[in-house]
Amino acid sequence: MRPNNFPDDFTTTPNGPNHYPVMVEEVVSALITDPNGCYVDATYGRGGHSSAILRQLADKGKLLSMDKDPQAFTASPLKDSHNRLELIQSCFSQLHEQILQRSWQGRVHGILFDLGVSSPQFEQPERGFSFRFDGPLDMRFDPATGISAATWINSASEKEIGNVLKKYGEEPAYRRISRAIVEQRTQTPIENTRQLAELVARVARHSKRTHHPATQTFQAIRIHINQELENLDKVLPQTLDCLAPGGRLAVISFHSLEDRAVKRFLRHQSHGKQPWPVTPEPSRIRLIGKTQKPSAGEIAVNPRARSAILRIGEKIK
Repeated sequence: MRPNNFPDDFTTTPNGPNHYPVMVEEVVSALITDPNGCYVDATYGRGGHSSAILRQLADKGKLLSMDKDPQAFTASPLKDSHNRLELIQSCFSQLHEQILQRSWQGRVHGILFDLGVSSPQFEQPERGFSFRFDGPLDMRFDPATGISAATWINSASEKEIGNVLKKYGEEPAYRRISRAIVEQRTQTPIENTRQLAELVARVARHSKRTHHPATQTFQAIRIHINQELENLDKVLPQTLDCLAPGGRLAVISFHSLEDRAVKRFLRHQSHGKQPWPVTPEPSRIRLIGKTQKPSAGEIAVNPRARSAILRIGEKIK
């Protein structure tokens, strides 16, 4: 069974399990303030949230859906007979640029960021996101840009690798793991997910963990390769110029580093504070409701939703 807040046309992919969009009802009810307004789904994923938003828009409503992953739209193309929807491949850090191209600056009624990695990305061995399958160690959201995880891990210094594992994975065994990686690659390059997962499991096998020993290492490398936190810090201030007065910003995060950045931004803007010695500016955001988390029913159907946190802010009129 599915919770009532799951759309009837949730996306099913041939390369993995059903991909359920997280907290759809909560997102849509908070985000849609004008059915004829302009909206942005900055992280299309597999189209679950975009589909739900479209169903709530009137004929004059507009939705711009973005995703850095070129497979996102081909795997789950949405159809819209009213020409309200536009799909573009773009990193969400380019939000302001895309808004300017459409003359939407200061006119957007709602912007959504779902910062989770979609289930199909984890389930495709060739993407290299998961240690559950053996595949090339890639981890890029857009395989055509940047360097792969394998290229980075076989060339970065021990200190750099350790810093990434500590900062982005909060990995307690970061020193041992980074040292083992450098020692291993002098004999054989680390090129696939199984190699890396087995190496980390050997090094961190005595740690008291409730999950696979390689979980935090894979998370840290993925965040670093895709510059996830840097892009998040870059895009959050852009939303202020994009949103119309009364427009809503909704962000779903899945780990503490993301949520910390979102919480810091919203609180900073809601209190009108600027770093000393800059003169304090008026508040530009007001917080809407309390932090929200998935219901027990949703988690039962979609266990990956259990760590999701939804925060909502509204641009002050």
